[in-house]
Amino acid sequence: MLIALGVFLVLLAQGTPHSKPIRIKVVVIAMFERGEDTGDTPGEFQPWVERQHLDQIIPLPAAYHHVRLNKDGVMGILTGVGTAKAAASIMAVGLDARFDLSKAYWIVAGIGGGDPADVSLGSAVWAKHVLDGDLAYEIDARQIPENWSTGYVPLRKATPYEEPVRKELEGEVYTLNPELVGWAFRLARDVALPDSDSLRRSRARFAGFPNALKPPFVTRGETLSSGTFWHGSKMNEWANAWTSYYTGGKGNYMISAMEDTGTMQALTFLSQAGRVDLQRVLVLRTVSNYDREPPGTNVADSLKTMVSGNYSAYFPSLEAAQIVGDKVVRDIVEHWADRESTIPR
Repeated sequence: MLIALGVFLVLLAQGTPHSKPIRIKVVVIAMFERGEDTGDTPGEFQPWVERQHLDQIIPLPAAYHHVRLNKDGVMGILTGVGTAKAAASIMAVGLDARFDLSKAYWIVAGIGGGDPADVSLGSAVWAKHVLDGDLAYEIDARQIPENWSTGYVPLRKATPYEEPVRKELEGEVYTLNPELVGWAFRLARDVALPDSDSLRRSRARFAGFPNALKPPFVTRGETLSSGTFWHGSKMNEWANAWTSYYTGGKGNYMISAMEDTGTMQALTFLSQAGRVDLQRVLVLRTVSNYDREPPGTNVADSLKTMVSGNYSAYFPSLEAAQIVGDKVVRDIVEHWADRESTIPR
């Protein structure tokens, strides 16, 4: 009896095959929230919920969190932290018959650790490629051969960065629609991003890194996702080399993340099923901290300052993700008569 009731409640939450699906224009994807969706210390989701007025709550039992909608056809998703939760949550909403996502634009809007060679605290990076840092072989650093620069080895290869790169990859790199990414960058590149004396003091520790010393800015580059929160100059060297390897030397690693390859894998499968349009996907990451220690300091001490989520630019990066991403969301909604049928270039 209880099992039957449970099945009935799930089916009720998911609607019926005969219900007219809700047409979604934009899906905003956030990864974590520190408490409630509104009214307390924010994570990535709360600024979108409050400012986009995502007031309608729709239960999604098969995912990490319920979804939220507003009157303009914007949906907000909270995936949970890590590639597994992200992939499962995106797949759950993508297969839900209550939603028509066939023309929806997808925007990941989250924070991450930036490469001080390329970006400053509070900056925003539109991703051209999303790289995976988990799909690899690994040897402990204490046992790697002396002529190896890293213990990470590409799948099906015997040495780091062994050429040629395999033609049939397994999710190591995802290429986003360059025309859409270019459009989003141009639309939002002049957005004024939050700066402060505190950020300036934090940036000043990275003398010798000109881009790290700049006020926050909007740019384009590559993101690297990994289930392991790595940190340090040696790992930063690996991230840059890993990105260059899988993009044929064309990509420039700028910011780390955790969930984006899980999101991209789910969206790829959903695209194959005709549920979404993979050409309408954007990934935006903003710099909450640097991915390595300041010059002349100890990497373990640097990591220790962040283990509780005490990032140098936590609140500015949340703000940057919302205000930069919002430029794109508002344009799509306001010009839906064109955006529905034609992807902007």
